[in-house]
Amino acid sequence: MGTESPSSSSKAASKPAAADPVTPKCTDPDLKAGYRSTDAGAGSRFGEITLTNVSDHACALAGFGGLSYVGGGDGDQVGKPATREGSWRKVIMKPGQVAVSAISEGTAANYPSSTCKPTKVDGFRVYVPDSYDSQFVAHKTTGCASKKVSLLSHKAFH
Repeated sequence: MGTESPSSSSKAASKPAAADPVTPKCTDPDLKAGYRSTDAGAGSRFGEITLTNVSDHACALAGFGGLSYVGGGDGDQVGKPATREGSWRKVIMKPGQVAVSAISEGTAANYPSSTCKPTKVDGFRVYVPDSYDSQFVAHKTTGCASKKVSLLSHKAFH
């Protein structure tokens, strides 16, 4: 027989569990996309796609977004979308907080013109994770129209 009294065990059993707050998923209108350059060298450029929480509430961001070059002055995709690298984790973003996705861009000059099909790029099309809506971020460069060449890669937002 144990030495615990009936009153102490019933207190422990009746104590309510702490409620887990549910943070809503970040949606496209909650976030504003941007870009900042970080480095360049040996035929590559490096930067970050940023997502700033412009809402008045915290929201959860999880996973990879989508990223591609667009051009032609009308948002047509240029070449292959960015490949995804690494793993992801859920991030709770407070109002004003910024999440970043590190990106790497190869240069079109690294490839023969016949393979690359160099094309002017107006910027990026950025998709928030789990969203079908996208945002445009200006970033003039030259991409490859060919789907055989992959110039972009990115990591999950953190």
